[in-house]
Amino acid sequence: MKDQKIELVVFDMAGTTVDEDNVVYKTLRKAINKTGFDFSLEFVLEHGAGKEKKQAIIDILAEANVHDTALAESAFEDFKGLLKEAYDTLNVSTYEGTKELFDSLRSRGIKVALNTGYDAKTANLLIDKLGWETGRDIDLLITASDVENGRPNADMITLIMDKLQVSDAHHVVKVGDSIIDIEEGKNAHCIYSIGVTTGAHTREQLLTANPEYIIDSLKELESIL
Repeated sequence: MKDQKIELVVFDMAGTTVDEDNVVYKTLRKAINKTGFDFSLEFVLEHGAGKEKKQAIIDILAEANVHDTALAESAFEDFKGLLKEAYDTLNVSTYEGTKELFDSLRSRGIKVALNTGYDAKTANLLIDKLGWETGRDIDLLITASDVENGRPNADMITLIMDKLQVSDAHHVVKVGDSIIDIEEGKNAHCIYSIGVTTGAHTREQLLTANPEYIIDSLKELESIL
């Protein structure tokens, strides 16, 4: 990769750069299970991680052979209320070395963007809690509510490239903690899609998506780039 000109690195948020103790997926599990299920957190992560959250609910229910749009909509509305309550007292932090990595990349002229399956309101709550600012700490944040098609479609990465004036996906790297992050990077034709084991999916699960690299810490990315 060192011979390849990298212009942009797109990072997922929760589980990749932001450690929020899986509060979103714990809350998603709570909202779904209130409708009469008993899904484990591992099951919710396996089938919902990285996705726009209403779609995550639909897909999790589908794994139980439940195809009920009204039920999914009800669970999603409940989820939003429960998440607001959870965020009121939530302490969030970055994974070790994240801010230093962002600063190092940006000092070398490599743009840093965040993208997420969260909606804009949720993502900006996280950003505010961390004290990050666009233009100072990152170059851009794009969320599932900014595009028509969420992951694994490439819409978010395509929009980031357009806004940051990066024309060639072979100069873009995607980093995320879920299978769907890796699939998103591949669908966007990024030069590398990299999995990190700090979040939703295990190394073994990430391997099923055929990432170019799997790392155990964002600090390892510096030597790769």
